[in-house]
Amino acid sequence: MNAPVVEKLRQLFGERLRLEQGIRQQFCQAPPGIELSPPDAVVTVRSEDEIVQVVKLCREYGVALIPSGARSSLEGQINAPQGGVCVDCSEMNAIIDVNVTDMTATVQPGVTREQLNSHLRETGLFFSVDPGANASMGGMAATRASGTNSVRYGTMAGNVKAARWIMANGSVAAIGSRAPKSAMGLDLLAIAIGSEGTLGIFSELQVRLHPVPEAIVAGVCSFDSVDNAVQTVASALGQGLSIARIELLDATAVRACNAYSAALGLVDTPHLFLEFHGDRSTVASSVELFKDCAGEYGGQVRISERLEERTALWKARHDAWWAFHAFYKGRKGLATDVCVPLSCLSACISATAADIAASGLDAPLIGHVGDGNFHLLIMLDEGEDESADIQAFLSRLSSRALSFGGTVSGEHGVGQGKLKWMSAQHGAALQFMRAIKSALDPDNLFNPGKMYQSLRVDAR
Repeated sequence: MNAPVVEKLRQLFGERLRLEQGIRQQFCQAPPGIELSPPDAVVTVRSEDEIVQVVKLCREYGVALIPSGARSSLEGQINAPQGGVCVDCSEMNAIIDVNVTDMTATVQPGVTREQLNSHLRETGLFFSVDPGANASMGGMAATRASGTNSVRYGTMAGNVKAARWIMANGSVAAIGSRAPKSAMGLDLLAIAIGSEGTLGIFSELQVRLHPVPEAIVAGVCSFDSVDNAVQTVASALGQGLSIARIELLDATAVRACNAYSAALGLVDTPHLFLEFHGDRSTVASSVELFKDCAGEYGGQVRISERLEERTALWKARHDAWWAFHAFYKGRKGLATDVCVPLSCLSACISATAADIAASGLDAPLIGHVGDGNFHLLIMLDEGEDESADIQAFLSRLSSRALSFGGTVSGEHGVGQGKLKWMSAQHGAALQFMRAIKSALDPDNLFNPGKMYQSLRVDAR
């Protein structure tokens, strides 16, 4: 990066401009098999005006910008293959307003989901999107995050009502609407959410809140096969039960989580982790109907209303990443996900399990099965992620998801890790995305090398 840019950034931000290699290395991320590329500089911003200043300066000198929040993305969204300036929004963490009547919160992009829910504790409301990591609101919007609660409350796409968005020319656009609905013009908010920092930078978001339910009941249900667990999910959701969370762990995942969270005490078979939300009578009825439904597929249900047991259950679920790494000591995990229609989920998982066995891989499966979304953590020895066998397995997994009418990622996003599958999934529609990118960021300065880059792969 040229000296005039560094000098002007130093004049504007002083000690909040960081050039040390050790710091820059902390502000990049790439999935296994992709080169780790730190930015040339990291600038910590504290206001919308400061983001605008950085954008205008980088545009003047043709320098790339990479927005960053809690740095919990998995597919290289904050990697910097062309260098440039990382715009660190983590200190823009003010909760600006909570409107209990409208059930909304207005926040800066660096506010984390745990921070927001802690702030809301006395209001009777909560923010529902729970991707596991304590992610930031700006990053969650940029990656269209979802998580364990999405089966009832939806993904980030349905839980952001409005935003302020800084575009490549330095202008600030107010997108979306605070009103309950709008029929005025194109839905620019829908374009912004999921754009992964390639079109603009969020400086403020208004997010939807939900009432804390009167009754919350959690439970686990064991099965003799993954197929029976998935069939139970489809049947239960088809009956309209008040399920807020329904997570699948295969037998390997259960063994690892048992070893890591000894209090779980589960039998080493496939399990569903469940949570029901609603009024007391509705939840009680849903629990009984679910027991009947699971029983038809040999499921054994254990239910608890105790807060500490519920908390321990979901902590074990969110600790799965560390549980798998502890179970497979000395190995690193390559995380990937796909999502298919619920009607195809059993067939897709069965074919994937057979592929894992035939390939000799260790790859625990865990997923938001109410959404048709499942994840694998492929446990690898050093350097194995770049092997032809691993890359061939990932290609088969992606092709399989597309063959079932699904998507190559339901949750992790594109970044660099899924980039080569954009053409296979979207076909001619990818040209429309590139046209939008060219119109909004003609100099390709916002998070370049992601999402729209011309890489192709055959979907076989």
